[in-house]
Amino acid sequence: MTIDIEFKLREMKSKLADLRELADSSSLNLEEAITQLEEAIARQEKEIYQNLSPWQKVQLARHKERPTTLDYISLIFDDFVELHGDRRFKDDSAIVGGLALLGNRSVTVIGHQKGRDLNERLRRNFGMPHPEGYRKALRLMKQAEKFGRPIICFIDTPGAYCGIGSEERGQGQAIAENLMEMSTLAVPIISVIIGEGGSGGALALGVADRVLMLKHAVYSVISPEGFASILWKDASRAAEAAGVMKLTAQDLLELNVIDRIVEEREGAHRRKKEVALRLRRIFASYLQELCAKDPQDLLTERYDKYRRIGPGKTPAPDKASVM
Repeated sequence: MTIDIEFKLREMKSKLADLRELADSSSLNLEEAITQLEEAIARQEKEIYQNLSPWQKVQLARHKERPTTLDYISLIFDDFVELHGDRRFKDDSAIVGGLALLGNRSVTVIGHQKGRDLNERLRRNFGMPHPEGYRKALRLMKQAEKFGRPIICFIDTPGAYCGIGSEERGQGQAIAENLMEMSTLAVPIISVIIGEGGSGGALALGVADRVLMLKHAVYSVISPEGFASILWKDASRAAEAAGVMKLTAQDLLELNVIDRIVEEREGAHRRKKEVALRLRRIFASYLQELCAKDPQDLLTERYDKYRRIGPGKTPAPDKASVM
């Protein structure tokens, strides 16, 4: 989905392209007009993306060009080797995971994968995992603990798939097992919400020592459409619902649900490499800190972190705003 504000920007950029073409094909001096329009576009972008409404953030988090887990893996890590299957049913391509290097440090990387074009999105079930996806993720996490590798999770899903097959194979149990096991894994865990963080399907990769969130990502127990349908019996009030759900990164930082907001300026789809490099630096810094901790201290701090969630609670000592 493309958000409304981008139509306005495209109009301005189309006019800019027309001016440049006219300048190239004629003897007219249009440098001043081109410069003025470029400056107007820059001002407009800055103003728009600094003042997005919650509903606009939801739409931006769902943007079809927004970088996926595999995009970030290719830009942040070296020598990624993908691993497949849950050893119980099949491989679920809505979750990808495997081994990689972050600098000289071996890590396990896991994340939701929505896909790019329609065919890939269908193959990956639009990033909505079945229970075997969560069991694959847990298998890789337990493997990481066995070999002392830190875990980095990328969250980007509308939610877990709720089809009959998923329920028959234990969707709720698979998510619950991930929550329980992640709370006791004796290795550092970092999770980052890169797009949509929807319900238990997102939380199943979200129990971590440090939880990051891109500035225009969203994280909630249900979609705004679902919220409006249940509460008001009217899905068309989704924009209104987004305004009261406290689903933005800024809201969740105040509630101590996340630890840091990661800057993405006009959107990660426009700043892919910049955002990836920023995440790489943050990951490296956090891992240097977390890997030096005694495993028991790590678990105690992880427990305390989740006891601090909620308004009025004391934030973690290292809690940061936008970086």
